[in-house]
Amino acid sequence: MHILRTARPTDADRCFEMETAAYEGDEAATLEKIRMRIELYPQGFLLLETEAGVVGFINSGCADVVKMEDDAFKEFVGHDADAPNVVILSVVVDPAFQEQGLSRVLMEEFVARMKAMNKATIYLMCREYNVPLYEKFGYRYLNPSASNLGGRAWHEMSMVL
Repeated sequence: MHILRTARPTDADRCFEMETAAYEGDEAATLEKIRMRIELYPQGFLLLETEAGVVGFINSGCADVVKMEDDAFKEFVGHDADAPNVVILSVVVDPAFQEQGLSRVLMEEFVARMKAMNKATIYLMCREYNVPLYEKFGYRYLNPSASNLGGRAWHEMSMVL
């Protein structure tokens, strides 16, 4: 059983727990950032629940002009819910539930919701080892990112809706 739903403020602690398990060091959003993202753009914060509870999520913001290396956007500086471009900030599946196709379930629903909201493009940054995964979901590789979040190399990808 999969339930896909919009995040609520009471989900922040669980999302933070999964975020810190999935991302290393400075890559992980703080609890405060997760709370802010739920509050300011709940329609861009999708959760996946199973019998075990919340096991994954995608969160995002929107902008007219996307600069992937812009760390201020992770704080929602420049976010505009009505803007045509979606920027995914986190895609997380609890490590205990990975390798079950749940990221595909999340991504397919997320893309469908963004299309229903008449968004034009979805952007994301990922580590090199995740590029093939996102290509399977329909994203195309753009370029290495100027961002060095967490002192690591990132790669930019996009999907035209």
